[in-house]
Amino acid sequence: MIQLPSRSFVVGTLVFLASVWALLFVRLLPLSAGIMGWPGPDLALALILAWVLRRPDQLAAPVIVLAILVEDVLLMRPLGLWTAIVLLGSEAARLREPRWRDQPFMVEWFRVGVLIGLMMLGYRLVQVVFVLEVPALGQVILQFLATVAAYPLVVFGARWLIGLRRLGRGDGERSAGEHHLGEALRHPHDTALVGQAMHGPQLVRTGGGNALRQEKKLAR
Repeated sequence: MIQLPSRSFVVGTLVFLASVWALLFVRLLPLSAGIMGWPGPDLALALILAWVLRRPDQLAAPVIVLAILVEDVLLMRPLGLWTAIVLLGSEAARLREPRWRDQPFMVEWFRVGVLIGLMMLGYRLVQVVFVLEVPALGQVILQFLATVAAYPLVVFGARWLIGLRRLGRGDGERSAGEHHLGEALRHPHDTALVGQAMHGPQLVRTGGGNALRQEKKLAR
């Protein structure tokens, strides 16, 4: 049976797409009056990495592809190239999210900066290899520095404007319990789902108690 996405996933996806495309709209505004100035930060990239490192359950890979692919079309970039780079970088961050979760923000900021640098470097190397139009190196370096510098502001703004906060361990266990309970209510005749919803937390606590008793026996 096809499982419907949770309300949290749907709301998070809609808020993410609205935020990214609002940033894109601001980016397309003719604010520079035709004068070539300093490149601004890639706020969409910073928001994607901040979201993946805080609520990876709300941001699926196809949603990231859709958001950046629209950017490629409107900004007249090589279609799909930057999308593929962002997808690889965001998935790399998603895989490391459990290990980075308890680290200080300064460590996260440094790692995100390294990841953004590798993404921009890979994008430029592909452009050179396939003889595509390559922007000036100075402009790329300035955009990299601006994006890394803007990352804490993006994290702070997303936290206070749209409520983007890191999912704690207790919240994850509670979300899993609510998911099992919802499945049991939708399928009341499935005894396996009902048992999982009713006894899942008890089994976790029992398992932890058994492990503690075994450790005490070994200590004696």
